[in-house]
Amino acid sequence: MTDTPLLKVGGLSKFYGSRIGCKDVSFELWPGEVLAIVGESGSGKTTLLNCLSTRLMPTTGSVEYRMRDGNFRDLYHLSEAERRFLMRTDWGFVHQNPADGLRMTVSAGANVGERLMAVGDRHYGNIRSTASDWLSRVEIGTDRIDDQPRAFSGGMRQRLQIARNLVTGPRLVFMDEPTGGLDVSVQARLLDLVRGLVNDLGLAAIVVTHDLAVARLLSHRMMVMKDGYVIEHGLTDRVLDDPREPYTQLLVSSILQV
Repeated sequence: MTDTPLLKVGGLSKFYGSRIGCKDVSFELWPGEVLAIVGESGSGKTTLLNCLSTRLMPTTGSVEYRMRDGNFRDLYHLSEAERRFLMRTDWGFVHQNPADGLRMTVSAGANVGERLMAVGDRHYGNIRSTASDWLSRVEIGTDRIDDQPRAFSGGMRQRLQIARNLVTGPRLVFMDEPTGGLDVSVQARLLDLVRGLVNDLGLAAIVVTHDLAVARLLSHRMMVMKDGYVIEHGLTDRVLDDPREPYTQLLVSSILQV
């Protein structure tokens, strides 16, 4: 990690009329750090993720990102073209439903290759070779490079979506319930893969999940949300092993009783 954060969030709030989506959220994210945002359905965690990733405009607050030139830019002061370029190159976004993050009617290789073309690679041989390498890294046989994602299982689609997002060497990846909807055995394999890639590549990541076991396995730090507010924030092991807030204690005890 460097001594400069990658992301600085200050007073971030989102309101839907009188209803709170998220309220007064502030934190810093460091290079190579994984932050989990946890809470029950309706707690505000997905609203927060969408504000952080500029998919949703906040009502108040700022999200500053350290660009590759070392300067911080407020994401909401970037032009639309600048934001789109950032999302295609320096960021990744892994959706819960892989179909939301893939083009289902083009080949697996083309799904990965599109991101390379977004950063200027035009050499077909290089693109195909890199795509093939990334399919191997996410445990998809290279003989499937010309198959469309609709021919893949749910776990394979999620792994393909991860390859598509990581091929350009992003510094920050957003993940929205990355193991949601997958069988337990498939979840475990995917989590091992994600943890290995995050460590190997030194990625910073923000992971939204309702599954505290996912948070423990992947994250260094955790924020617990309830009714749009961050009610507890700290190192993941500390929050899970010694929760201070009654709501967090209930969340933890509920998984221990399963």
